[in-house]
Amino acid sequence: MLKTNYIGVVLIILLCALAGSAQKAPRGSAQGGAKKETTLDFNQTQYLHRWSQNDQHEFTPQHQEDLSKWIDMITINVYRQVKDGGGLAAVANQVLENYKSHRGIVIKTDSVPAAAGRPAEHLIVVVLGTPGFLEAVQARFKLINGKGAAIIHSHRVYGKEVGNEMSEWLKLNGQSLEKTLMSWDPPPSLSSLGL
Repeated sequence: MLKTNYIGVVLIILLCALAGSAQKAPRGSAQGGAKKETTLDFNQTQYLHRWSQNDQHEFTPQHQEDLSKWIDMITINVYRQVKDGGGLAAVANQVLENYKSHRGIVIKTDSVPAAAGRPAEHLIVVVLGTPGFLEAVQARFKLINGKGAAIIHSHRVYGKEVGNEMSEWLKLNGQSLEKTLMSWDPPPSLSSLGL
């Protein structure tokens, strides 16, 4: 995977804001059979399970229940067909290409090599945008209980000219959230979601 870093974030975000790239349409309020009692703690914040479909599960903080207006989200995607490091790398690269095809601006990619008893992991950091918001995405790909998974933290800034605001948010939070994401593991209570 391509390796870059957070240097030059301001210019990249401004370019992304100008591009107005496509991003998935926001969902409405919590739906899709979400199990509201399922929660997780990430970065000293409790996230509530809001929505699930197939093997995609979305969580937002307590006062962000409207999935068309959320600010922070944790998404967990389970890739049941992925059983090894090679399959995980292939999925990570496929997701990276998908982000690029939606005109995502790649901020950083990285891989943590396999070690004794620990398969390789992968990280993708991108900024996606629409005319109405910018979204910073940090996606970690790892094997959990013998299945591939992506644990994704996303942060949105709403408005038309929010490149500077997103750049500032990334400078203040990007690296620390990346470290938190790369060391965080879903709790065993999420086994009901297929993990």
